Amino acid sequence: MRNWKLYALLAGLVLWKPAFAQDAPVRPRGFGGPIVLTADDVPAFAEPPAEFDQQRDSIPHGKLEMIEYDSKTVGNTRKMNVYTPPGYSAEKKYPVLYLLHGIGGDETEWERYAHPEVLLDNLLADGKAVPMILVMPNGRAQKDDRPQGNIFAAAPAFAVFERDLLDDVIPTIESRYSTFTDREHRALAGLSMGGGQSLNFGLAHLDKFGWVGGFSSAPNTKKPEELIPDPDAVKKLKLLWLSCGSKDGLINISQGVHAHLKKHEVPHVWHVAAHGHDPPEWKQALYHFVQKVFQ
Repeated sequence: MRNWKLYALLAGLVLWKPAFAQDAPVRPRGFGGPIVLTADDVPAFAEPPAEFDQQRDSIPHGKLEMIEYDSKTVGNTRKMNVYTPPGYSAEKKYPVLYLLHGIGGDETEWERYAHPEVLLDNLLADGKAVPMILVMPNGRAQKDDRPQGNIFAAAPAFAVFERDLLDDVIPTIESRYSTFTDREHRALAGLSMGGGQSLNFGLAHLDKFGWVGGFSSAPNTKKPEELIPDPDAVKKLKLLWLSCGSKDGLINISQGVHAHLKKHEVPHVWHVAAHGHDPPEWKQALYHFVQKVFQ
């Protein structure tokens, strides 16, 4: 069974329907409960062009490498996948996007599901993205960080990853690669469980991240009032991104955050494409997101 199918198990955690959607049409039940769409739940962008995710041999390619680092938080050596853009040079400084995986994934998940190295190579060749470093760590901050057995038992480790990210992952990247070290050049985004982590951690550390994105955010996402206690403070973000598939039974999580942001007039992107809780959704979301960050 593919790991992405494990996300359907999150359905049992979704028990509420957002108050703002009580009178909206209800679509047939998807995993996670009835899918209730509102007038706001529409695409912000068109579907990507054909072959947007196909490797092109005629253009420069970046480098994807697996590196190890010592995690003081966990107390052992951990791995993360790092993409550097074509022509990477220590003579230049680059912004960094930290990209987090879902509950059944690890540091290889984004590479397997979306091939972000291909998306970025293509967009860079077309002049549609800024050269950036992409970091894909393991968001399961415990000694046995493999996605096996009862994946829900690792839930506490996903919260602990906040410290691993801030205290170990980011310092490692900034010591080994030629990066900017200010919030304006640091972005955080993720899918499903990683989307929840990105919103939870990014909005709690606005001094660290200038760009935050949640793709199909899962029930580990804090409730809107807790996630955004001070809407005015969140307005300092360069970009706050929310996206989810219209066929995703977890869409109520992102809908609730969107409604809270809209109520308090916090600028953000809300992008709802015709996908489920699956790799095609995350691939197209990443395609659009990386064209917005660091611009």
